[in-house]
Amino acid sequence: MSETPAARSSLLAVAGVQHGFFGRRGGVSAGIYDSLNCGPGSNDAPDAVRENRARVTRTLAAEHLLSLFQVHGTEVVTVSEPWEVTARPRCDAMVTDRPGLALGTLAADCGPILFADADAGVIGAAHAGWRGALAGVAEATVAAMERLGAKRHRMRAALGPTISQSSYEVGEEFPAPFLAEHRDNARFFAVGKPGKHQFDLPGYILARLQHLGLKAEWIGHDTCAGREAYFSYRRTTLAGGGDYGRNVSAIVLER
Repeated sequence: MSETPAARSSLLAVAGVQHGFFGRRGGVSAGIYDSLNCGPGSNDAPDAVRENRARVTRTLAAEHLLSLFQVHGTEVVTVSEPWEVTARPRCDAMVTDRPGLALGTLAADCGPILFADADAGVIGAAHAGWRGALAGVAEATVAAMERLGAKRHRMRAALGPTISQSSYEVGEEFPAPFLAEHRDNARFFAVGKPGKHQFDLPGYILARLQHLGLKAEWIGHDTCAGREAYFSYRRTTLAGGGDYGRNVSAIVLER
């Protein structure tokens, strides 16, 4: 293992699986991307992003680190072989039963979810912003894992560093689609400033995972508030910035 730091979930600490929720520490990028920016879609130096991703790959003892061109949808790809970064699929989740292929999801406030059924040898990774979470990206990922032989009663899921309710201010129109889904979703909204709400994205994602019957947890860590530890789109935007780095969360079946 390398020294690249990562947060981990006790639920995913199972035999045959390695995982990590990586933040912004332990890389080689400079400036606004300091230091472990793993986003090939950023304007960071490509060589720096490649080295950062290589460090994550080595930390997980994986052969390849794969990520997606994320579009805030629900499509899931089943991974049987690696691809070049420039050929990454346009979707938001992936599953595999192939050892050595680390499934990575990139986020900078959205919810990175890692899944495992260690007994079946099946893992998954999903990117869940509010649109994807509401549309059912977690459910789609679980269904794709089941097609590979996973069973819900054995599945475990961990939500990584995500913007928390105290940092996530939304407009008065924002709750409507959530309340249209179910009136009980009102519990994920707190009263904020006049005309504003505070949305509990981690709580909403966790509730959907638990509704599926999965053992699930949020490991904590507010990306927006954690200036030194994590990249954050919202923090950058509120400060008047432009581009930003991406945190990577990844899971791999041991070879």
